[in-house]
Amino acid sequence: MGSAVLTIGICQGFFLFLILAQLTRATTRPTDMKPAQFGKYYTGSINRNIEEVYSFNYTSKPGKVDALRVFVRSDSNDLQFPVLFVVRQQKGVLSWQVPLAFRGYYQRTYTYQDVSRTLCPTIPDGQTPTSEQFMYIDIASMAPSSVQYELVVKRLTDFELQTDVPLNFSASPSQPQYFLYSFPEGVNSVVIKVKSAETFPCTVVSVQDITCPVYDLDHNVEFNGVYQSMTKKAAITIQRKDFPKGQFYTVFVIKPEDYACGGSIPVSNIGTGNHTRNLKRVKHIEVTITPSINNSVYIHGTLLCLLFFLIFYLGAFLVFFIHHLKLQKKVLSSSRSSDDGEGMVAGSHPITTRTPEGSSYGAIDESRQRKGKPLPPIPRPRVYSDSSVDEESDFDGIPEMEGDKNVIQAKTILYVSDLSIKDRRTISKKYKIYFWNIITIAVFYALPVIQLVITYQTVVNVTGNQDICYYNFLCAHPLGVLSAFNNIMSNLGHVLLGFLFLLIVLHRDLHHRSLLEANDVYALELGIPKHFGLFYTMGIALIMEGVLSACYHVCPNYSNFQFDTSFMYMIAGLCMLKLYQTRHPDINASAYAAYASFALVIFLAVLGVVFGKDNWWFWVIFSIIHVVGSLALSTHIYYMGRFKIDFGIFRRIFQILYTDCVQQCSRPMYMDRMILLIVGNVINWFFAIFGLVYRPRDFASYLLGIFICNLLLYLAFYIIMKLRSSEKLLPLPLFCILATAGVWAAALYFFFQNLSSWEESPAQSREKNRECILMHFFDDHDIWHFLSATAMFFSFLVLLTLDDDLDDVRRDKIPVF
Repeated sequence: MGSAVLTIGICQGFFLFLILAQLTRATTRPTDMKPAQFGKYYTGSINRNIEEVYSFNYTSKPGKVDALRVFVRSDSNDLQFPVLFVVRQQKGVLSWQVPLAFRGYYQRTYTYQDVSRTLCPTIPDGQTPTSEQFMYIDIASMAPSSVQYELVVKRLTDFELQTDVPLNFSASPSQPQYFLYSFPEGVNSVVIKVKSAETFPCTVVSVQDITCPVYDLDHNVEFNGVYQSMTKKAAITIQRKDFPKGQFYTVFVIKPEDYACGGSIPVSNIGTGNHTRNLKRVKHIEVTITPSINNSVYIHGTLLCLLFFLIFYLGAFLVFFIHHLKLQKKVLSSSRSSDDGEGMVAGSHPITTRTPEGSSYGAIDESRQRKGKPLPPIPRPRVYSDSSVDEESDFDGIPEMEGDKNVIQAKTILYVSDLSIKDRRTISKKYKIYFWNIITIAVFYALPVIQLVITYQTVVNVTGNQDICYYNFLCAHPLGVLSAFNNIMSNLGHVLLGFLFLLIVLHRDLHHRSLLEANDVYALELGIPKHFGLFYTMGIALIMEGVLSACYHVCPNYSNFQFDTSFMYMIAGLCMLKLYQTRHPDINASAYAAYASFALVIFLAVLGVVFGKDNWWFWVIFSIIHVVGSLALSTHIYYMGRFKIDFGIFRRIFQILYTDCVQQCSRPMYMDRMILLIVGNVINWFFAIFGLVYRPRDFASYLLGIFICNLLLYLAFYIIMKLRSSEKLLPLPLFCILATAGVWAAALYFFFQNLSSWEESPAQSREKNRECILMHFFDDHDIWHFLSATAMFFSFLVLLTLDDDLDDVRRDKIPVF
């Protein structure tokens, strides 16, 4: 009985085992491990019940990198049941699905049936012995019906990039590429140069450390390393110190759409719903890695920059020394003449009688002589107040002066003596306000700018996103944390020449003060009234232009363009104010009104960049403001400040035009000024119409062009009128004028080379990048910095020395124009 029960239990257990085995077999996919070979095509079909595994093995050799690339294809286009490919290697797993799907900026899904991926290779260290490597590829799908697939695995023979050897290849969104590069001995920095004949499709070039996995798909390529977008050109400078192993991967990923590179979605690429048809987006690329410059080039470039601008200091010292020798020689000859004629002069001078105020009657005061020559009679007495004036509202010390100036300024022919009635010290204080105000503006403007650009540079270094900054990447030499040291270094000229100009102005100012302290009447009564406040302001503005331009070039982009242009507007405006102040010292604009106008200009520049590209209404409003402002300012200039700029100015203009041009056609009272203002208004109206019709993309440069053209027009008018008035140009201002014209012409040539443009996408901007042209360190824009600083320095010298020939001319003989 017991044996029977045992037999029955054994039979039941056996049948239970058979049932469980059958059930397990029915719910498990049959797996067929297939040995495979490199370079051989394999095809098959799979479904939810069938899974296939391919086994590859190879021998790795010391010092050799074995890179494998897997090519797969499937006829399935069903995202619900994709074919899954899983590659298992010794140190990692790589998987993807077919169809491979990408989601673009326009929220469309792009699918691809052909996929190829490079497997992360094992990088030998040179000491690893020969070893056997295994790799398995699992192919599976949950599709209810059979799905066909194709598979081939190849060993790459051109996986390692060689120095100065170009490599040509193709890539697509589903078939990214990456290659290995090893730094040669003695090379600490290289430049990866990439180019393509096709503008699109958009590409991302990434440089990553040799770790697995390699991020080589559109959705993860930005997770690691340094990267930038590309259309036709790309260049990335890589330093050895950033890669401890001395090796890196260069990854090329094709974007599924071109928005990131400034393109739009093609009409042929639009499908129904959220999916697109499977279009080939293949880009043919050439990559070359070349050694970058070494430390000696940095040193030579820096020394060249310093030497170039120190030459100006040497030239200024030589001019000062020669001028000092001539002055000493002239003083010596004058003293000899005085000694020879001492008895005659003493006998001809009666006894001098002075009033308590210091006036002399019936005599020639010896203090009114200069260098042995008597001063010509002064046509009118001057009144100098001894009280100090602290505010601009207290400028006029004579109550009747405000009523008299309308009579004086309405004269047909005006002279400098008519417009230099106010107290000299009061006017000097008025122009010193320009200097102290620009110091304040510079401090409050520069500090947040420096903080912001440091943040920009930190973000670039941390994220590796080189699309943030618009460099000329083919000539951007990093140093420390700075990505383009050469663009920053080239702005040193503005600082050095600005400081030199301040020294020159200080020397003239001290010399003039010494003459005033000695009661030299020639300094008090002859020549153009000398006020140096605006000159000091121009020197500070030139220095700040260099500082802020350097800050802008730390990371030039759409958000900080105004750093590079703000002080350029101010420099142009200050030069025009100085030129006008030369012969209109009493009626020039106040510092507060001038800086308020500069602020309005900078505000318009920001609005123009933000809204001026596609909004026609902005251009209409700006053109109206431009034309109306030109008319109002022209009227103010024509009537020597007697027409105040307020809301009633246009009514007064209409009344005068009606009276002078309609009721009676009379000749303009101030013909020269009328010609200048007509030409100036025609040019400004042309600018307004041009902007309204063409709407230039670079609004900042367009606005700067308006300022520069008006400044050049006024300077040309001033020089022509000076020559018409039988005045002459001394050798020094003549040399400065010629140098200014020549240097500005050369500078503008390099300015218009356009090596980058933040009005476009970063990839489109890089199409304009070019190689360095000076010492392999400076590009065209750096030369623009050198030449523009030099040209502005010479321009300032023109304004400083233009009227030196009038130092011995009475002010009632110097015409106003």
